[in-house]
Amino acid sequence: MKKLASFFGKAWLALVFVFLYAPIVTLIVYSFNEGKGRKWAGFSLVWYERMLHSSAIGDAVVNTLSIALLSALIATVLGVISCIGLSALKGRAKAVYMSINNIPLLNSDLVTGLSLMLVFVAVGLSFGYSTVLLAHISFNVPYVILSVMPRIRSMNQSTYEAAVDLGAKPIRAFFAVTVPEILPGVISGFLMAFTMSLDDFIITHFTKGPGINTISTLIYSEVRRGIQPSMNALSTVMFLSAILLLILTNVIPKDRRVKQKAAD
Repeated sequence: MKKLASFFGKAWLALVFVFLYAPIVTLIVYSFNEGKGRKWAGFSLVWYERMLHSSAIGDAVVNTLSIALLSALIATVLGVISCIGLSALKGRAKAVYMSINNIPLLNSDLVTGLSLMLVFVAVGLSFGYSTVLLAHISFNVPYVILSVMPRIRSMNQSTYEAAVDLGAKPIRAFFAVTVPEILPGVISGFLMAFTMSLDDFIITHFTKGPGINTISTLIYSEVRRGIQPSMNALSTVMFLSAILLLILTNVIPKDRRVKQKAAD
């Protein structure tokens, strides 16, 4: 009975992996296809060459990375300031503000994108890079707050007060005492905001103007005109970059722990 259960468990796990990764493997294989169709025409790197020489793809990559980086940085600063303000609140007021902060996380991206578009139209902003950046900052701030707030709750407030009592100015005490305590939450909030911005399509689609694209909106517009193999190459590079980053973030800390343990 146990062997049968183990067999079905492994079969189910294998089926899940096939369902998840077979489309990605197919995309990677066709990115090396010399032809445009589904028929295999031979191994070639021509689509990677065209991807590297495509100004549209280059502009989309620059827009995506710059918007993700800027929005994550600004959202992290705003989120940390918000957490400091929220930590000073007590009782029902604090609960109300935290509930308001959670609404964007539960709200549909479609509703958020449409709402932001209407706001930008109402205030007369021209759609373009700036509107996409503002939209990404707005939906990234709640993620930063959720990452930083638990660290502020768990830190010892008396340490900051002791630093001030000993003569440190509030700003100096904040960077010397508070920031090191909440730094893991700040880093995780920044990475979460960067990832969410990097992967966003719906909100970007509603708030971008003509002539500006991110990677997700570029792929969408290209697929509507027909699947271009250069998009397969771009998607392959993105997937392999994510895998490489995942390996590095898991291997490097493990190596450090092993070396530290050996040194001890």
